[in-house]
Parts: sequence; structure tokens; C-alpha cells
Amino acid sequence: MNPLLTAEPAAFETLFPDRPFRINHGLVGDARLTLPAILDLVKALPRDRIEYNSGKAAVSQDPSSTPLVDLDPEDVITQIETAGAWMVLKRVEHHPTYKALLDEVLDSVAKARGFAGVRDARFTDIQGFMFVSSPNSTTPFHLDSEDNFFVQVHGDKQFAIYDNTDRSIASEDQIEHAITKHRNLKFDDAYAGRGTVNELKPGEGVFVPYIWPHWVKTKDTYSISLAITWKTPEVKRRNHLYVANSMLRDRGFPQQAPGVSPALDGIKVAAMQTLALLAAPLRQSEGVRKLLRSLVLGKDANYYYRDKAKPKPGM
Repeated sequence: MNPLLTAEPAAFETLFPDRPFRINHGLVGDARLTLPAILDLVKALPRDRIEYNSGKAAVSQDPSSTPLVDLDPEDVITQIETAGAWMVLKRVEHHPTYKALLDEVLDSVAKARGFAGVRDARFTDIQGFMFVSSPNSTTPFHLDSEDNFFVQVHGDKQFAIYDNTDRSIASEDQIEHAITKHRNLKFDDAYAGRGTVNELKPGEGVFVPYIWPHWVKTKDTYSISLAITWKTPEVKRRNHLYVANSMLRDRGFPQQAPGVSPALDGIKVAAMQTLALLAAPLRQSEGVRKLLRSLVLGKDANYYYRDKAKPKPGM
């Protein structure tokens, strides 16, 4: 079987999974990644797995003042050329059609690299995020809590990635906030020389390592992209620590960064794993997911329900 996603062999041998590199893929023209199929997906997804706003955001966008659009989710898709909108469909692996797509891609990568399958290659907790954006839209500077094969399917896009290995772009506290509260980071022009701007066309993409900051811009036509993500056991452990630290900090208990106190870290991780197991059966309900996010991550955890532009005074 030919792999659906490829890169230069040296990239996997010398860069993966610690540094970004360009990739190519064979998903252009896949019926599952067209606007009619995505419209069906929007109709099928629960509301808390759909986030959208105006594409006229700044690279260094304050999340509390993100510009909105006065459209329903389905309208964003049907009017994407003129909507001036940015949309992400989250956790699409819960839909069987897209679970199959993600599994196909990562299984082909695993086997091309000589592994028996995705688990042998340490692709665990596989998730998918579909991005549909109007022309000239911006995804602000942010970081993500997983490793990511980002593939461009329709339209051209700029994807800028910044090296934060020394934590001078985003500190441990800022990373914790981005993972547990809101993904956006403040962008400083001084970072420019530490970034690589990838010009992506359909059939191209980039590997984005865990917590590497990035911003994204579409060009003069609408864009469809897919983030194929996974978490290794080490990434899941670190994410548990960020969430535990955030919960304790919100309740008035100062916390040390992950790795400073290994013994205490072990206790936190065990507690978070237990809580996750207890919560898993409850997360089938959107209402319960909303409540759990508020309890664990704070009162603003469900910010993406705020998706329509407020009417102007007098209208």
C-alpha cells in the first residue's frame, strides 16, 4: 500500500518528533474532504465540537475580543467564499467516516516506516480537526497540546512555525494557560527571525511538534485543511500535569512547572488519570462535557459557544 502521507526519509530519521518538517499527502480529491461532505459533518457534530469566528483576527489576537460572524455553522460552510469566517470542527474521529480517514493516514505512515501499525509507531489518542476558512483569514498565534500532521487540501495557505525550545516565546506558565484556558499566545515581532513560514498548496503540509507555536493565514480562495493529531504517553502525562497545576493554581495553590518535583508530579498524574477514567462514561453527553470543562478548566472554558456577532446598538 502506498503511504497517504510522505516526507523525505531523513526528516523522520533526524527531525521527528522534535522538530517540524514539510510533508506531502494524497488526500486532495478525497470526497470526505469536500464542502458537501463537510456540510454533512457540521450537521452531525454536537455543537461543542464546532468553533468559528471572523477570519479578520490579528496574529496576536486577544481571545476575549475575537471578532465574530452573524452566521449559523451551516451557513459558514455554504457561504465560505464570502462569509469572512474561520471554522474548526473538533474531534472528527467521533464520526466513523473520519475516524476511518485518520486511521488510514496514520496506519500508512506507520507501515511505511516499518511498524506493524499505529500503536507500534506510538500514534495513540488519535484525533482530527477540520479547518474551513474564507479567503484572507487568519488563525492567531497559538500552540496545541498534541503532535500534528497538518495537511492542506484546498486553497493556498501560509503556515508559520516558531521554535520555542528555550521557552523564551512561551514560558511554562503561558504554555499551561494555552493548554488549559485558551490556545492563543501574544506575538512579538522580535520572534520573526525564529519562525519558518511554510507556503502550502493542496497536497502539501507540515509536521508540527507538540507545543510549537504557530500562526496560519489563507490566501485568495477558501481553504480546507485537516490536522491529524496524536499524543504519545509522554505528551499525555505532561498535559495531565498542566491541567492539574491549572486546577490547583485556580484554587489558590502555587505550582511548580512539570519536571521540577518528579515525586509530586507522579501523584498529580495518578490523580488526573483516575479522574479521567471516572469522567469518561459521562462525556457522552454534550451538557456534561460542558459542565466538566467549567469545573476543571474554569468559567471561560466554553468560550466557543460565543460565535455570533452581537447586534449593534439600535439594530
